[in-house]
Amino acid sequence: MLLIGAHCIDTGGIPMAARRAGNAGMHALQIFSAIPKYYNDKVGVKPDRVARFHEALADAGIEPRHVIVHAAYVLNCATPDEEKWSRAAAGLAKEFERSTALGVGGVCFHPGAATTGDRQEACERVAEAMRRALAAVPESHTRLLIENTAGAGTTVGRTPEEVAQMLHGIPTEQRHRTGYGLDTCHLFASGFPIAASRAALTQVLDEFEAATGEPPAFLHLNDSEGALGSNKDRHALIGQGLIGETAFGWLLQDHRAQGIPLILETPQQITEVAEDDATPDPWDVTSVGLLRTLAHDTV
Repeated sequence: MLLIGAHCIDTGGIPMAARRAGNAGMHALQIFSAIPKYYNDKVGVKPDRVARFHEALADAGIEPRHVIVHAAYVLNCATPDEEKWSRAAAGLAKEFERSTALGVGGVCFHPGAATTGDRQEACERVAEAMRRALAAVPESHTRLLIENTAGAGTTVGRTPEEVAQMLHGIPTEQRHRTGYGLDTCHLFASGFPIAASRAALTQVLDEFEAATGEPPAFLHLNDSEGALGSNKDRHALIGQGLIGETAFGWLLQDHRAQGIPLILETPQQITEVAEDDATPDPWDVTSVGLLRTLAHDTV
């Protein structure tokens, strides 16, 4: 079964995000554990919040291991600025702690930007931030997952080699607690021709798997407003961007899409909802149905 889900609106709290996902017929979910525009390096999670979230997941038919938490956007674990790096590393560790307490399958994060242009050193700084996060949190089923980037400016994590370098900086005994995921919009925007042919898309997945030694732990399913190689991180509804429906069918039919969270991060039709309204977003419902159709399309 394909574990299709979305980053659902959490108005009313993360239990409501779970209920909206369940009402859309989803089997996976992505959430924020705290407000994503802050470092949240001192924000915890209370046991009663965990209990309410797990109750909502059970009602929605979504297993906690199929939930991804997206870390704060402000974290730049690649920066050479010591003060900013320290705050970002602390924020990542605290995010990992919160997500472990929530019992989810993984935390995904954007590695950040080199700023000075030394990409190798930037990747090493990301690995160090990951090592600190792992050291701060006891062994758990929650994994720390790098998300590939769209390649704008000096951001790192665009290529298989850069993602692999970060992961290779993790001690062998901790490596199973880490991994990576791929965002389709980011791949396309950073110049990977995933819409050219089934063979081209398969080759991209092969390259990431060969470099890292493992398949992706999650996929973000987003069409792209920006052109191939534009480096623009602008998500579009499936089939309404420049990647197009067909490529998503190829992706969903690849064996690496099986058994991992497949998360939509596409625009919402209704952005203002009542706290007690568990109605799923209409565009999410349409997109989930479309993806299931594409998964069985033999074109």
